[in-house]
Amino acid sequence: MPDLIDLHCHTTASDGSLTPAELVRKARESGLKAVAVTDHDTVEGVGEALAEGERLNFEVIPGIEISAEIPSGSMHILGYFIDHTSSPLLAALRKLQDSRETRNQRIIEKLHSLHMEVSYEELLRIAGGGQVGRPHIAELLVQKGFVPSSQEAFDIYLKKGRPAYVEKFRLTPSEAIKLITRAGGMAVLAHPGSLNKSLEEVAKVVGELEAAGLKGLEVFYTEHAPEQTRGYQRIANKHHLIPTGGTDYHGDYKPGIKLGRGRGSLRIPYELLADMKKKMGR
Repeated sequence: MPDLIDLHCHTTASDGSLTPAELVRKARESGLKAVAVTDHDTVEGVGEALAEGERLNFEVIPGIEISAEIPSGSMHILGYFIDHTSSPLLAALRKLQDSRETRNQRIIEKLHSLHMEVSYEELLRIAGGGQVGRPHIAELLVQKGFVPSSQEAFDIYLKKGRPAYVEKFRLTPSEAIKLITRAGGMAVLAHPGSLNKSLEEVAKVVGELEAAGLKGLEVFYTEHAPEQTRGYQRIANKHHLIPTGGTDYHGDYKPGIKLGRGRGSLRIPYELLADMKKKMGR
């Protein structure tokens, strides 16, 4: 059996339930050979994860996941091997985090208008010091008995088109890719299935992003159907992009998704990471 990895994981620095150090320990205990920390619009957990990786002699990839603005669907750009101390990167992320905080306040206002009494202080407690996101809001709605599950919180109130949804400021795809590249990183289009486009349309988008500096495509992903995975592999090959993979692990906030295994069948070989490092000259 090949050595396995997970290149798409979240911690308490954004909307995961494990601290960065706990994530690294769990990855090692799960038999993985490497893990990437890719929190939403923040690198706050990278330092802790790297330190724990060094302590355990376990490979940790410093990363990030940045939301990008598109007319429809959802686009996220992953960044790997970034310099998490880069001043331009931190300045741009601060703007995104400020926007996220404003968005959270507006979501709370909408929930109040729907006669659900929740407070920002309660959200901060659930987030445990990390930045607050919609999964924390969903968890609070469950704790207060407004919905039976986090998934129903999203389906009824929090996802796009629902009554408590609020748009947030996002970088353009090109801006996100350039930000990652300038921080010494490798830009990868995350879970292309979330674009809600046909394979032909995804190929066109990927071609445009490649011109902006995209280096990889997340081919292997928890929610991709087999035919999607095969199609995205063809797109990656056509554009000479490195295929990557990850579970989008959030711990307890996405029950059923296991670190390194997704819903049970995902297998991401270490050789993908070796190809990424070769492309980056590492």
